[in-house]
Amino acid sequence: MTRPAPPNSAGFAVEFAGVSKRFGAVVANDAVSFGIGAGAIHGIVGENGAGKSTLMSILYGFYQADAGSIRLRGQEARIRTSHEAIAQGIGMVHQHFMLVDAFTVLENIVLGVEGGALLGAGLDRARARLAQLGRDYGLEIDPDTRVGDLPVGVQQRVEILKTLYRGAEIMILDEPTAVLTLQEVEGLFATLRRLRDEGKTVIIVTHKLREIMDLTDAVTIMRAGKVVAQLATSQTSAAEIAELMVGRKLEPPRRAAATPGPVVLAVENLGLSDARGVTRLAGVSFTVRRGEILGIAGVSGNGQTELLEVLAGLRAPSAGRMLFHGEDLARHYGPDLPARLRRLGIAHVPEDRHGAGMVMPFTAQENAALGYQGDAALGPGPMLLPGRLALRCRRFMAKFDVRPADPGLRASLFSGGNQQKLVLARELDRDPELLLIGQPTRGVDIGAIEFIHGQLLALRAAGKAVVLVSTELEEILALADRILVMCAGRITGELAAAEADEAKIGLMMAGMAA
Repeated sequence: MTRPAPPNSAGFAVEFAGVSKRFGAVVANDAVSFGIGAGAIHGIVGENGAGKSTLMSILYGFYQADAGSIRLRGQEARIRTSHEAIAQGIGMVHQHFMLVDAFTVLENIVLGVEGGALLGAGLDRARARLAQLGRDYGLEIDPDTRVGDLPVGVQQRVEILKTLYRGAEIMILDEPTAVLTLQEVEGLFATLRRLRDEGKTVIIVTHKLREIMDLTDAVTIMRAGKVVAQLATSQTSAAEIAELMVGRKLEPPRRAAATPGPVVLAVENLGLSDARGVTRLAGVSFTVRRGEILGIAGVSGNGQTELLEVLAGLRAPSAGRMLFHGEDLARHYGPDLPARLRRLGIAHVPEDRHGAGMVMPFTAQENAALGYQGDAALGPGPMLLPGRLALRCRRFMAKFDVRPADPGLRASLFSGGNQQKLVLARELDRDPELLLIGQPTRGVDIGAIEFIHGQLLALRAAGKAVVLVSTELEEILALADRILVMCAGRITGELAAAEADEAKIGLMMAGMAA
């Protein structure tokens, strides 16, 4: 039974009344009705494809509802574009930031609101306003730094400042902690609480239930395009929210005791320097065996990404060896190495599914063949037959519960979790001996997390080897048989799963012995 959260005494900042949106045969929002209290932090959760992002895109003017209405501060609002949303005090920080890397912080802040053809005076006013906002909300930043040179957490700060500079009183944040370190998450939460205390309304779209419980005042749960509950956070639990999200009780993954077999991959003194001569990996050595999951933990930016790229053949190491069944893969580096590794039985699910795992304008069936387009089953010679592509993709979709099950739909129109399941289906279809997988559940809902974790444990049970890179310590502890910790491009510790906990791993992540 739905238990509505009581509105803030100031009333509702946003009210959705019967909002519906359809994309062809897919109903994204189905008569959605609920209110968001003014001066509150409100969470919106649900499985991938539940309609959360579509609803927020309607509020921000990216989409138009097919039916229903939106009221802002008690008045019906007409929001046809993002410019109209901004004019009515709505700001949005997207999961994939909308910044120009080559521009400075100041240039990104004023982009689109420059204030006339003569930029000098406008930039001076913007600089002063930016400094004041930084002091008010603890978001100080050098306005002349090029955005592309900033770490991800600071880029997010720029996005928040950009919305505040435009006068946002209602702020939407989509998966705001997906790529942040623990310290950056704490800083973000402090900022959001300060914004709430200043009377602003903050809407968080996230899959991380711990964050919902720690941060929000109320939470709306969506499933299959509908609102199934609206709860005061203080009156619910993460377990209840999870069950409402997926419509059933979730079970933790069952991991039998590991029985590792022979070494599949041996990495010896691996080193990597980037184009500027900066050391990214130094003296990295480890082994992974059949029938085990080797977890690699660390704060983002400490070499895990580069390690996975080297192992997958995307970067040439500057030192060391990688022995796959005794053969040194490092000797064969070249543009054809990733394809050669696939033929040898090494599959790769990259950290960045948008940048490296899929081609977003391609259809699902085209993405399901990426990297395996030479398969004779897909067509003769260089020709790929659409019917065969669609047949393979339908098989993937059925096995991995990809929704909607439409092979002809563009990849960009699937939710993040369904994109991830499609990439995983493609890479596991060949029954690889070694799976390299980075951030497998980043931006993925709790139901899809359960499914993906189950697939990784099934691979392990089948005697395969898995190298898992994740910044989520809960994920590492739930799946890994052995855990390596990286800091500044080096292995700073190794723990058996039975000996590991977040405190020990955290010390190693900081470069200190546990």
